[in-house]
Amino acid sequence: MRIVIAIGGSVIVKNKGHEKFHEYGKILKDLSEENELFVVVGGGILAREYIKIARDLGVNEAQCDDIGIDVTRLNARLLILTLGEYAYPEVPHTFQEAMKFASNRKIVVMGGTEPAHSTDAVGAILTEFIDGDLFVNLTSVNGMYDKDPNKFNDSKLIEEITTNEMLNLIKDKEAKAGTYEFMDMTAIQMIKRSSFQTIVANGYSPENLIKAVKGEKIGTRIIQ
Repeated sequence: MRIVIAIGGSVIVKNKGHEKFHEYGKILKDLSEENELFVVVGGGILAREYIKIARDLGVNEAQCDDIGIDVTRLNARLLILTLGEYAYPEVPHTFQEAMKFASNRKIVVMGGTEPAHSTDAVGAILTEFIDGDLFVNLTSVNGMYDKDPNKFNDSKLIEEITTNEMLNLIKDKEAKAGTYEFMDMTAIQMIKRSSFQTIVANGYSPENLIKAVKGEKIGTRIIQ
């Protein structure tokens, strides 16, 4: 199976430590024995901190995005180092490069690509570009809720949601560098038009990736 995995920067660089890199490294190595893997790593808190500095300096939003992209690629390099010989040794900057690097049958690890695209969007576009079978988005929450779980104790996990329902939820949201919603508009549009399987799950438990790949009930499944 050809799988794209997006791992949030705040997930894999938890408390700016190395532990999650090791945990994900082991799981990705195991999964790569029977699957073709592409991984997109986010920038997390560090990216947002640098973006804030750039914005305070009066930098425009596209240039702020570029700063964030640099951080995602740094995180991608750390994961490549963790994976060793299992990973292609370079971070692709484009989808074409990602496809080229995959010809070596190695795990391909990348960060962002261009301004206005969150790493969620990069993961979704990459899944479409490579004709992927499954897109797993590992984030800091268990999935999508009917309201903010950090503010409301009675919030409920949405186990399945259509792309149209998601688009309606975020259509009026503002997108600035480093401040994307649960999943941005571009990502949802890619999922909608290419109809690939998509699962959003909590990435703080790397084992959830295994469950998603096995088809077990986990997180939120985005359907057409």
